[in-house]
Parts: sequence; structure tokens; C-alpha cells
Amino acid sequence: MGLEMSQKAIKSVKQLDIDDFKILEAIERGMRSHEHVPVKIISIISGFPEDEVVFILDKLHQLELIIRWIGAYVGFELNSNGHDSLALNTLVRTNVIEAIGMPIGVGKESDVYEALTPEKRRVVIKFHRLGRISFRQTRRLRTYTAGKKHLSWLQESQIAARKEYVALKRIHPIISSVPEPIGQNRHCVVMELIEGEELSNILEIEEPTAILTEIIEIVKTIFRSCEIIHADLSEFNILITPEYSTIIIDWPQWINKKHPNAEAILKRDLNNVLTFFKKRFEISEDLIKVQNFIQHG
Repeated sequence: MGLEMSQKAIKSVKQLDIDDFKILEAIERGMRSHEHVPVKIISIISGFPEDEVVFILDKLHQLELIIRWIGAYVGFELNSNGHDSLALNTLVRTNVIEAIGMPIGVGKESDVYEALTPEKRRVVIKFHRLGRISFRQTRRLRTYTAGKKHLSWLQESQIAARKEYVALKRIHPIISSVPEPIGQNRHCVVMELIEGEELSNILEIEEPTAILTEIIEIVKTIFRSCEIIHADLSEFNILITPEYSTIIIDWPQWINKKHPNAEAILKRDLNNVLTFFKKRFEISEDLIKVQNFIQHG
């Protein structure tokens, strides 16, 4: 479903002009205070006459970029296609990417596509989609929505993308065991393309102990030098490259090591990894010793 929506947005971007994007942006701004944005508000934000707004809204609705709501009044909101179109247009206009290619994967909370920069570098673009799970579950699981009771799916996805980008910007200059961040707009993060296999998919490996040792060292470096804890670490977001290097991905849930629950969250991350290695490769490490090594050396 998500990948299909992104492909619609990719096609639609080519059919939109400057005025179309201004109306999409006006709806986006209006959604900060309205669940369904009235035509009058869209007109005020965009500066376009209402009759022109209505004409453009009809076009956007036909392209399946917005949702029309009819109740006490007629209102509009972005759907995922419209949100994607705004982000893609900005990333192209600011020379972050030049083209978007084939889908790489879809998850519960994101879609990932291959893309090209203007320099023809192969990268990935990740679309955060927190609305794919229920808002209640999202807020229960996500640290970055704490205390924010009225966030829309659009706002939550944008916060997730910004948070992941911040983590990568902080970590990558210190240790290259995360993707290099290249750009970010709205709910999208553009980053280095990593050729690798999810650890969860690897049934056999020559030196699993060495891989586990490397993961622990990476977690330690990021904890001590960057003051960051992944907060969702498991075999599903650890990649093993063809050269047997380890790359840790998916950083939107990260917390600072000074967070009140930092110790418990670090322990949970480590327990996930150690439990996997024990079940899959019969390697046993003491959780408390590993945690003490990371925190205190």
C-alpha cells in the first residue's frame, strides 16, 4: 500500500506546477490547526482567490493528492500522496536528489526507495509513515511524541524524520557505522545507500562472535562519544555488509544517555541483541557485564 502511494506521488509531481504546490503547502499549513482545512483558510494562506483555489483543489483531488471532506463545511487535507509530493518537490528543487527509482522495502512505519543525487550518486530516500499504525500505539512506543497529545500523522512523521536525521548527523562524523545523512525534508530522510543484509536474515556466518563484538563496540562508541542510545535496537535494524562490516539503521527513536529511562532502554537494546545471538549462533554473553562495559568501560 505505502509503496503504491509513493509511486503515485512520483508520477503526480511531474504534472504539478508552482501554483499547485502552493495550494498543497497551504493545506499543509492549515492542517496545523484544522483537521479539515476550509477553502477560505486555504485562500488566505495561499493568497489566491477562492475561485482559483477551488479550481486547483479539483485538480489535486483528481490526482489523489488530497482528501475532500464534506460535513458542516467542505474541507481538505493532505493524504500520503500529497505529503510525498511536497517533500519530493523540495528535495529535487534544492538539489538533494535528481531522480527516484525502485522501491527497496516497506515496513510498518516507513517506505524506502532508491534515488539519485545530481552527481549521480546512488542514495536512499526514506518516507516515515507513522500513521500506518494506530496513533495510540505510536504514542505509547515513541519517545518523541511524549507530552504531545494532538499530533496528526503528518506531524508525527515529520518529527520522526527530523529526529532520525539529527541522530545520523551527530553519529556519522564520529563513527561510520550508520548511514551517511545527505538531506531531509518533512517526513523524508535521504541517506547513503548501504549494500547489506539484515542480521535477522542471516542463518550462518563465519565469525558471529566477531560480529557481536563489533556491535557492542559500536553501541559503546555512540553511547560515550555521541551520548545517544538507539532505543529500538534489534537484529532487524542491523545490517551486515558483504565485507562483514556492521551498520546500524533506523534511528528515529533514539534518546540521550541522560534520559531518565536511559539505563533501562540501553539494557533492553542490549538484551535484544544478546538474545538473538544466543538463539541463532549459541553465543552467550552476560547482559550486565556488557552494559557495564558500555557505560563504564
